[in-house]
Amino acid sequence: MTELLTKYLPNVANLGWGGDTGWGTSIWQTIYMTFWPAIFGGLLGLIFGVVLVITKPGGIMENRFWFGFCDKVVSLFRAIPFIILLAFIAPFTQLIVGTQIGTTAALVPLSLGVFPFYARQVQVALESVSEGKVEAAEALGATNTDIIFNVYLREARSELVRVSTVTLISLVGLTAMAGAIGAGGLGNTAISYGYNRFNNDVTVVATILVLLLVVIIQLVGDWLAKRVNHQSR
Repeated sequence: MTELLTKYLPNVANLGWGGDTGWGTSIWQTIYMTFWPAIFGGLLGLIFGVVLVITKPGGIMENRFWFGFCDKVVSLFRAIPFIILLAFIAPFTQLIVGTQIGTTAALVPLSLGVFPFYARQVQVALESVSEGKVEAAEALGATNTDIIFNVYLREARSELVRVSTVTLISLVGLTAMAGAIGAGGLGNTAISYGYNRFNNDVTVVATILVLLLVVIIQLVGDWLAKRVNHQSR
């Protein structure tokens, strides 16, 4: 296997598996830059998405100020291209993690880059919950907290899994973009050791690995969505 790899994909073989430029390192960096922003950006997006739904006109906690504030923040961050966001929040990144470059530094802009997208996805998912179920819960004396957790989030579980899957796939794309400017990962491998050095085999393999990661996320997401939908019946 090693001989075949060396013969037909020499540049891929030269990178090796370990070390700073190895394939194993690049794959791990991509997973690292996907996992933590998914947690931090996901929680932030979920909070903003919930607030947008419950404070909207006619919502269970209607509040014009908080709805307007959250709506403007989400719209603002969604409007900023990710490459510009990387540079724009560099001082904030330095303050949070102590550096502006590297894999860990990429976590801050990745989290802020993915949260507004997810917030809108959550908003749409929660708004798909029947208003009749919300009104029924209110008629039975349910508190706002009960309605948020036991009506909105519970009834929209399957849809939330689906939008989370879409968001994760989008996040993988952002990690590749961050990697292309030095944050590491498969994006960095594809550009720095593939495209810039005319090593097409490296670029192709890095692309295939990114696509494989996306397919795995999609398959797991579809399975979870079906399972959650089945359990809710």
